Order: sequence, then C-alpha cells, then structure tokens
Amino acid sequence: MRWPDDATDWPLTDYSRIVLHRPHRWHLQEAGTGDTILLIHGAGGATQSFRHLFPLLMQTNHVVAIDLPGQGFTQLGAQQRCGLDHMAEDILSLCRHQNLNPTHIVGHSAGVAIALRLWELGMRPAKGITGINAALGNFKGVAGWLFPIMAKALAVTPFSASLFAATTTHSSVARLITGTGSKLDADGIGLYYRLATDRGHVDATLSMMAQWSLDGLLARLPQIDTTVQLITGLNDMAVPPQVSRDILPKLADAHLTELPNLGHLAHEEDATAIANLIGLAQRR
Repeated sequence: MRWPDDATDWPLTDYSRIVLHRPHRWHLQEAGTGDTILLIHGAGGATQSFRHLFPLLMQTNHVVAIDLPGQGFTQLGAQQRCGLDHMAEDILSLCRHQNLNPTHIVGHSAGVAIALRLWELGMRPAKGITGINAALGNFKGVAGWLFPIMAKALAVTPFSASLFAATTTHSSVARLITGTGSKLDADGIGLYYRLATDRGHVDATLSMMAQWSLDGLLARLPQIDTTVQLITGLNDMAVPPQVSRDILPKLADAHLTELPNLGHLAHEEDATAIANLIGLAQRR
C-alpha cells in the first residue's frame, strides 16, 4: 500500500510516521508515555489489527506498532528478507536506530514467533512477552506439505499476487475471517479487504509464507527464559488452542489464559479483555 495515498480513513494515522531505515521504508504508529510496548501483527495483517487495542494501551504506556516488511504501509526493500530471522533482525535494527527499548512485546499469531526471535537476538523486554493466538506449531496432515508448497509456488509465479488481489472479493474476505473463528464488524472486514486487494501487500505476505520456518525456534524454546503470557481464543480455527497448550511446558516461564467465544482475531473482538491481560503481565 502507498503512503499517504492509500491512508484515507486508515485507523490511527494521526500517530503514523514513516522511517527510512535499510533495507525497508517502515510505517510505525507511536503514541503515549510510560513503559514502551511493541506491537507486532501477524502474517497478512497490519497496524489496523491493533486499532482497538492501541488506544487502550496508550493511556498508560508508550505504544509502538509496526507494519511488517512489505505489509500494510511498510515498503519492502529486499524480497529475500521476509523470513523469520531476517524480519526479526531488521526490526531489531530499526528499534535500535529509533532508540526504542520495549519493556513488553505483544505479538499476534506469527508475530509471536518474531517476538521470541527478537528476544533471542538480544531485545530483552523487562516485563516479558505476550502472545495472542501464537502460531508456534508447524502445519500437520495434508496442510503440512500442501500449504508450504503452494506458498512457495505462488511466491515465484509471475503476477500471482496481482491475480490474487484482482480476484479477491469483499465476500471472500468476510468468509476467510469467519473461517478463523472471529466475528468482525463491517469496518474491520473492509480494512482486511483493502489489504487483500493490494498487490504489494499480498506479494509480501506470500513471500513471508514461502520463507517461513519455525524449526530452529521451536527447538530452542526451552532456552527462552523470559516471562511469556500466552492468550488463546477457544474459537480460534486458524491456530487451534491446543498449539498454545503444547507450547506452554516447553517455555521456562509461561502462563496460559484461554478466552471463550473469541477466535483468531481475539484482540480485535475484545480489546478490553486483551488490554487487561497485558496490564496484568506488566505488573507480574
């Protein structure tokens, strides 16, 4: 997506700024004073994912949300840097360049893996990490081999992102969100539709999928000794709650909260509940 051309009616743009820091042109949203909380969205999302949570957290914290490379309004500067390690390295470099020292990191879905990798690379938030519907399990069964192959094929096929963006409909996006177990209002669905119909955003998301690998991180989970709060929506049909249950004993200091009636986009459905849990994690 192009900044500022496509930013009309985009949530919280009063707090947006663009930062040129190699290899990407970053979009950040930043507001509030106090402890710094870094918000990291999942694959295919953007800062709009935190449109309800951000204003709640900024009342008592300094909050920074970023668009991942190529997604949302962050302009991708290197196609090959969309995997877990490279994205974490680039986010760490950005934060150091901007003198951002998070005391707490909040990740959603794939953003949780990025948060944990940031800790491994030396970003040590004093008040730990919160993971919302953490995508920390490899796909099983048919999806275990079919999904990565499809992602890699789409990522290298010319015009595949353009075709996807051109053929995506509002109703198909609504069905996709419903399929995650979440219920969003028309405005929320409309924001995801805008992302799904942008060629650059789709292309970067496909590249992220194609380059994504969790094997190394999953093997090293017992070495991560920061406090990790896991939150899962019991209606999540994208990343089943069992993923968080399985991860819990592998982390040295982890806690799990299960929320009924919420799906994969739990923080968009009930931001107040998530903000309260983040507040508790900060007070531990």
